[in-house]
Amino acid sequence: MRHHSPKPLTWQNVEFVHRGVYPWTEARLQVAGIAREGGSTVITMAQPGFGWAYELYRSVYEGRTSTGPGRPTSVENDPSFLREPGTFVLDRSRPGEHVLMYLPLPGEEPESARVVAPVLETLVRVAGVRDVAFRGLVFAEATWTRPGRPEGFVHYHGSGFHEGGPVGRAELAEGSYVTYPLSSVTIPACVEIVGADGAEVEGCRFTRMGATGLGVSGGEGVTVSRCEFDTLSGGGVTMNGTRDGAIEDNRVRGIGLEFSGSPGIAVTGTRGCVVAHNEVTGVPHCGIVAGPGEGTRILHNLTADTMQVLADGAGIYLSGPQGDSAETGAVIRGNVITDTRTPYNFGLYTDYGASWVLVEENVVMHAHNTAVLHVGPPLENVTYRGNYWDADPVGHDDPPSGVTYEENVTIADADALAAATREIRDRAGVRRR
Repeated sequence: MRHHSPKPLTWQNVEFVHRGVYPWTEARLQVAGIAREGGSTVITMAQPGFGWAYELYRSVYEGRTSTGPGRPTSVENDPSFLREPGTFVLDRSRPGEHVLMYLPLPGEEPESARVVAPVLETLVRVAGVRDVAFRGLVFAEATWTRPGRPEGFVHYHGSGFHEGGPVGRAELAEGSYVTYPLSSVTIPACVEIVGADGAEVEGCRFTRMGATGLGVSGGEGVTVSRCEFDTLSGGGVTMNGTRDGAIEDNRVRGIGLEFSGSPGIAVTGTRGCVVAHNEVTGVPHCGIVAGPGEGTRILHNLTADTMQVLADGAGIYLSGPQGDSAETGAVIRGNVITDTRTPYNFGLYTDYGASWVLVEENVVMHAHNTAVLHVGPPLENVTYRGNYWDADPVGHDDPPSGVTYEENVTIADADALAAATREIRDRAGVRRR
């Protein structure tokens, strides 16, 4: 990359942020070196991360042809950028003698302040146990240094990122297409529960971590309840491949601080998983996400102020097959979704070939779009019934063959909508006990 300003010559250890290469992506790529050549400043990007990004981000999308990540939307981690109180820069130019530079908040005294520099990436890992319980604990101060290496963070969707290898091509309408990784990895969790049966995490707090807060994978009957998730670089809680798990009565806010695609709560590959009575507020992308699975229940949750940074997501987002019949499919019921106002976003979003899904008795208000019925690959055996909106979903007047749209109510007046949905709204969110 060539640049004609002399300013980059003073940058050290900087990271380029490429937001919105696709509307749902935000990559972070390292700079290998900056030098003067003739009348230009030459910026050399670190490999293999930049090469992976060049292969992945190729598209003809919304009338634009893209090859590679393009120009960065922002540059981070140089001392000259320290202008906002409460921010810091880590100078790694001298191996073994790293220097942390911090611009204090008003009233802060750095000389007397307690400073914690996290070292561990995994605080706790529990594997292959039965009936273990964590109650009333605070898990804090963990890091994740992988994105700062030459591989960077080649983000694709949600918590998934690319580490090289083949990419596929998804054809869209009218000659448009996007590329996607044929395989990807996910942001790790700083607290992991792996292959555990009957595990309980109750009344705990997950905070100040450089990746996802809590990750549950495999096992059966794992419960995460009445926990707080905040101040996290990645997502709040993920559940992957678990049977009969439950994520209930948790509060998630202030997550995705570095990795903006991270959802507040995410489940994928699960069977019989229940996500109920949670509150997810103020997050950069989706509030609650369910990938392919079987028998997922998303019930009586409250999401507000989601999709604050990236696009093409929702307060509640569901994609892929959810079972093979109405009995084994997913149910999204009794949720309240408010304030997904940013462009190209939805309140409720069944996407990417979702099938065997019942969406009923939810309330959606203050959204850029309340929902959408035409997606690719198309929806199959999806029913929208008895929902309340303040605006009609996209495609409501011409539902595709795979969608049943019936008995839904659109009430544009805010007071009338509030009155009609009081019982649903009173049941949504964390239960007071």
